[in-house]
Amino acid sequence: MTKADTASSKSAACLDCYLPSFESRLVERNYTPGTIKTYRVLVRRLASFMEAGGIAPEHLTSDLAARLVRGEERHRYEPNKCQNIARRFAEHLIELGVVPAPVPTAQQVARAELREGYENYLHCQRGLSQRTIFHAWRFADRFLDYRFGNADIDLTATVAGDIIAFLQHLLSRKAPFRDKTAATHLRSFFQYLFKNGVTTSNLALSVPKVAQRRHMRLPRHLAPDQVEAVLASVRGNPKHGRRDYAMLLLMARLGLRAPEVIAIQLDDIDWRAGELLVRGKGQRHDRVPLPPDVGEALAGYVRYDRITTSRSLFVTLRAPNGPFIDGQVVNAILKDAFAATGIKPPTPYVGSHVLRHSLATNMVRKGASIAEVSDMLRHRSRSSTMIYAKLDIDGLRSIAQPWPTTGDVQ
Repeated sequence: MTKADTASSKSAACLDCYLPSFESRLVERNYTPGTIKTYRVLVRRLASFMEAGGIAPEHLTSDLAARLVRGEERHRYEPNKCQNIARRFAEHLIELGVVPAPVPTAQQVARAELREGYENYLHCQRGLSQRTIFHAWRFADRFLDYRFGNADIDLTATVAGDIIAFLQHLLSRKAPFRDKTAATHLRSFFQYLFKNGVTTSNLALSVPKVAQRRHMRLPRHLAPDQVEAVLASVRGNPKHGRRDYAMLLLMARLGLRAPEVIAIQLDDIDWRAGELLVRGKGQRHDRVPLPPDVGEALAGYVRYDRITTSRSLFVTLRAPNGPFIDGQVVNAILKDAFAATGIKPPTPYVGSHVLRHSLATNMVRKGASIAEVSDMLRHRSRSSTMIYAKLDIDGLRSIAQPWPTTGDVQ
């Protein structure tokens, strides 16, 4: 035990009786002994601050706990680590009943009811995934903050100018900003409000459209040897190479999207039949065959590296070893692989779709038809696959008209 640990333990009496249950909870969630010791030291520091300020345990809130340990950070790469630990301990006291749960305000209750109704509409009537529902509400919530702030929400007072002003505020951060996500989610939100009689007019019609230059350029992709170099680099990582390699191989061989990889459950793999259930967009489920190298990569990761009680296939290495929140982890893996191999990414923003595009591009160049590419990528609409028709040079050459020469112009 360090001197700081010993000194702080002398003044940690007010929280001593709650530490065993807190540490037991950390053990259940697969935290290492070293991490638990860090939590214990900080909780004792928190206790010393509470006793110095005359704060009883039943008066400790999450925000108060974070304020008390502010300035205790020791690592510049984790600026909020101590505050997050203090918040978790305060939440533990709420679970034990030591601290009464905070009573929501009338504004918070109204917003929670609005969120519940909107998310239920998106799930039951629109069939959207939980990830899309989360982002849809996030933009609606930001609009409510922009329009009403801390005041009561009166959606009947919303006019078209409020929506346009919010989008201008949101999309003018950098130019050109061509992301249509905000406009799409706001349009859906106001359609819901009008459909349920919350607003008297359909304000979704006043949401401006964002210009999209779709299909004006070729799909950004990697050559086959570049894909293999990236996979080899990821596989060679001694710490989490098996997991990362299996994730990227699913996208490189089967064309899965990053959220589809993150959503895979252990029960989705039929080892005997060699099939994988893919949870795609719009709650669409497809069964796809597992190539031998993909199956071997998955089996190696599950057998040697995966330690968790979660049913999600891919989990974090750090406790509590839960599933990933979103597919951004794949982007980070690819970014590190590009840096390690020296391969220049085809786009400034390193996105996981580059492997999906590379698979489709290489299929077309090997003679695959657009229908075959559509089936591999599991597109609902053939128009989504037509972007790859630009890569079929031989097919385009067969329908190209000869260049007019002098005397042939009509």
